[in-house]
Amino acid sequence: MTLSELDSYFNSFLKKENYSNDISLNGIQIQNSNPNKDITKVAFAVDASLDSVKKAAQEGAGLLFVHHGLFWGQCQTITNVFYERVAEFIKNDIALYASHIPLDANEEIGNNFGMAKIIGLKNVVPFAQWRGMTLGAFGRFEEPISIEELEKRVMRGRGKASCVLPFGKKEIQTVAIVSGGASEDHVEAAALNADAFVTGEVMHEDYNAMKEEKLNVIGAGHYNSETVGVQLVAEKLKSEKSIETIFIDFPTGL
Repeated sequence: MTLSELDSYFNSFLKKENYSNDISLNGIQIQNSNPNKDITKVAFAVDASLDSVKKAAQEGAGLLFVHHGLFWGQCQTITNVFYERVAEFIKNDIALYASHIPLDANEEIGNNFGMAKIIGLKNVVPFAQWRGMTLGAFGRFEEPISIEELEKRVMRGRGKASCVLPFGKKEIQTVAIVSGGASEDHVEAAALNADAFVTGEVMHEDYNAMKEEKLNVIGAGHYNSETVGVQLVAEKLKSEKSIETIFIDFPTGL
């Protein structure tokens, strides 16, 4: 598939035009030298870091698909380390495709609905507004589980959560999820009487409110909470278009 064909394919389900309030430049951020180049391998990563693009080059990928791209809706001088990143894409003729909020919110392959499915939630509905866009997921377990079991399911063998706050019920049945830096969404989670709130980062300024709301909270780590969507897109692409894919994993511990 060409980059243009891949762009159309990704947008057929990510619908970037529905997320105009996203500060990310969603879609193609860097093209290949030849627009008609046949891309036979696509790499997927959370971040468009220098490590990620170098690994994509080593693996022979023609495109790197990421959640956190290079451009965020404002002018950026291509100097210093930013130049090094851009130069690595161009030198290796690797295109860059980014999907930020569209990948968080997607109800098929998104970070939040994807996490809801992984941990076993049922009757999942959209949850949490940001700049007029609904990002998260809210659902319930058929049978209650402990916070220890919830952490285990959320982390998926990727170590311990960066933060676990057992402030609520011992038996958890309803869970609200917003990946990444969404600590403030505990307010909406509490308003829905959620038994637990799962996010990426937990901010100090939200700690006491979470405690007073009697809300169980798991901070999976910003990075870990956003490995879900890119891997689901990779699986979908491989299954539907028979294109080779690879997930590039560079955990930050944050």
